[in-house]
Amino acid sequence: MNFEFDYKEPKVIAEIGCNHMGRFDIAKELIDLAKQSGAKYVKFQKRNNKELLTEEQYNAPHPVSYNSYGSTYGEHREFLEFDLKQHKKLKDYCDDIGITYSTSVWDVTSAKEMLSFEPEFLKVPSACNNNFEMLKVLRDEYKGQVQLSIGMTTKDEVEEIVKFFEETNQAKTRLLIYSCTSGYPVPAKDVALLEINWLYKNYKNRVNEIGFSGHHNGIALDIAAFTLGARWIERHFTKDRTWKGTDHAASLEAGGLSKLVRNLNATYEALHYKKDEVLPIEQVQRDKLKNRK
Repeated sequence: MNFEFDYKEPKVIAEIGCNHMGRFDIAKELIDLAKQSGAKYVKFQKRNNKELLTEEQYNAPHPVSYNSYGSTYGEHREFLEFDLKQHKKLKDYCDDIGITYSTSVWDVTSAKEMLSFEPEFLKVPSACNNNFEMLKVLRDEYKGQVQLSIGMTTKDEVEEIVKFFEETNQAKTRLLIYSCTSGYPVPAKDVALLEINWLYKNYKNRVNEIGFSGHHNGIALDIAAFTLGARWIERHFTKDRTWKGTDHAASLEAGGLSKLVRNLNATYEALHYKKDEVLPIEQVQRDKLKNRK
């Protein structure tokens, strides 16, 4: 399936998520590094862990003990959680330095808390895109863009989500869908970039925008995703991929993020037809080298 795209400048989100390791100073440092690397957006995560987890899940040990910040999974999650006031301070800091703040929300309480200070967009992670109680809050009580990943999600479930936003005529104006494979990290064979084509075939005229949320290593596949029409490119971001935590291994460091932004912008500059059959830069070479009869 081939599409003609009206290419626009790529929008790159540095997903800090919980890579701050529960430290507010590191969160601010990562914001600074993301901005210095050329990203225009940063994203965190917000959870109400006792609402999100069952009592059994909350009190169970972390499945990967050396990544845990607590004796139980609940304690681990609480250690990494910033409260509403801290998130507001992060947004204010982003506003001050000229980068856009956002966060993923994982439950109804977190969604209500985060929409209270009206960020430009809020993200629904793949794990929570079937929480229609939360989706209803974002659809009916929030005015910004709703960004939603569809990793580990069937095509019937994607259709159900889009129809839910179409019930109030908001899918086309407010819903962004990310092509995504849920894994940390994801091998290239499982990234399945042509799912972007499937999204365009089925939802180009039904949703607001289409993006790509990558958990792979390297930056080559993001360039391909942009060429296929992904308007937004989201990548996990950290200062040090060896730090303790689940997401660091699937994250870019500052050098990688800088190269990603540079390469995406260069690709954007290149994605057009020639304005003339022979460009001025070519004319010099034509005059010198082109064989003439």
